[in-house]
Amino acid sequence: MSDELSFVTWDVFTTTAFAGNPLAIVTGADDLTTAQMQTIAREFNLSETVFVMAPRDPAHTARLRIFCPTAEIPFAGHPTIGTAIYLAQTAAGDDATILLEEEAGLVPVQVTRQNGMDHSEFRAPVLPFAPEGAKAAAPDLLAAALGLDQENIGLPNHTAAVWEGGPRFLYIPVANLKALAKARPQEPAWSQIMALAQVDSGYLYTMTGAAGLQARMFSPTAGIPEDPATGSAAAILSAQLHAAGTLTAPETRFHISQGVEMGRPSQIGLRILQNADTITDIFVSGTAVPISSGKIRIPN
Repeated sequence: MSDELSFVTWDVFTTTAFAGNPLAIVTGADDLTTAQMQTIAREFNLSETVFVMAPRDPAHTARLRIFCPTAEIPFAGHPTIGTAIYLAQTAAGDDATILLEEEAGLVPVQVTRQNGMDHSEFRAPVLPFAPEGAKAAAPDLLAAALGLDQENIGLPNHTAAVWEGGPRFLYIPVANLKALAKARPQEPAWSQIMALAQVDSGYLYTMTGAAGLQARMFSPTAGIPEDPATGSAAAILSAQLHAAGTLTAPETRFHISQGVEMGRPSQIGLRILQNADTITDIFVSGTAVPISSGKIRIPN
């Protein structure tokens, strides 16, 4: 085994370099231990680093393990989108079906070439559900945790809730873009709402139109003060939108902007299928652009 591994970085959910969400992709990681992967992820210090290994099933494309700076997570959106596009570059032709083994399950990703840019869409491996015992705080505590007035918490038919689908998030609707831009985690109230929700990540959003949203995601205890784009949270957001009564057709599409306030605008596509008022499939889509490549030492 060599004493170093190859890596690339990509910006995901964007068509523009140095925007979107940065992702480190480490290849040939089959012999790394969990501790070594965590050390490398902490070294990159991005919201996620993905480690690519040979698949357990040879019919699949690759096995992935995904790490935040402080912990491994079972599934994430921008590592799935970015890695699928990276792997599809080695496939023949412009289109490819990439099958990724993630800890949450098998994630199929369709990569297509559109207007000179690779575009990928994955199907969420887990349909979201409300976890037992977790609950959203009252609006006054949510407001205190975000440095907002209580009147800025909530939207018509939208209330804060906890949903899980691999990872788990506290979803907090806010009144408008001004409130979204002003919001910041405030202690000790932030830790209090995280404890009630049994999560370490809060996802804020507001509606920008019938099919448009803008969002922010804070997860400081996971080493992510703010995330420019959170594809897994976008997928799980389907349950929040369903609970608010916004899914009225067999197929509904939304466009989500995130990272705007950070200066790293990201564009996320969300497609939700339902049958008899029950969500059956969730798809998240986006683009990615390559940024860098190199070698990284393997930790002892």
